Amino acid sequence: MNAPETVQTERLDLRKPRLADASAIFAAWTQDPEVTRYLTWKPHKHISATEAFLERCIRVWEAGTDYPYVITFIKQDAPVGMIEIHVKGFMLEIGYALARPHWGKGFMTEALRKVIEFGLSQPDVFRLQATCDVENIASARVMEKAAMVYEGMLRRYVLHPNISNTPRDVFLYAIVK
Repeated sequence: MNAPETVQTERLDLRKPRLADASAIFAAWTQDPEVTRYLTWKPHKHISATEAFLERCIRVWEAGTDYPYVITFIKQDAPVGMIEIHVKGFMLEIGYALARPHWGKGFMTEALRKVIEFGLSQPDVFRLQATCDVENIASARVMEKAAMVYEGMLRRYVLHPNISNTPRDVFLYAIVK
């Protein structure tokens, strides 16, 4: 996959992460228990965890296995969220997080639509998919508004450690070409 380092939407810039983003990302969402509630990792207690996360982001980008994008507002460089593309052969899996002050304003739907557009333009990509916890109705709605189709429930599929120590049911959404 040939991922551009920057992508722009009407209101947002999506760009490759930098280590210099650590303090802003830590302050904006990685330490926030509400933002991380339905994620697969616990809130970061120290900025060092966010730094390690960003080091992983840069490493996987360079390896071409995943493409995490920091989300900022156009002409502003402060991170407000992230959206990540996980390359799985002919399929891309998407994950995302957004700082709480920006919830409910359509920003994640806008970012997801752009990632879908870019992803489906790749000649070897035929499917984009994402999951969300069955209780995460807001995330399900983001996927629906981005034209992803509900395909069903995957039972006991993902560990969301901020909710339970056992695997949780998730909704599966996808879009294909």
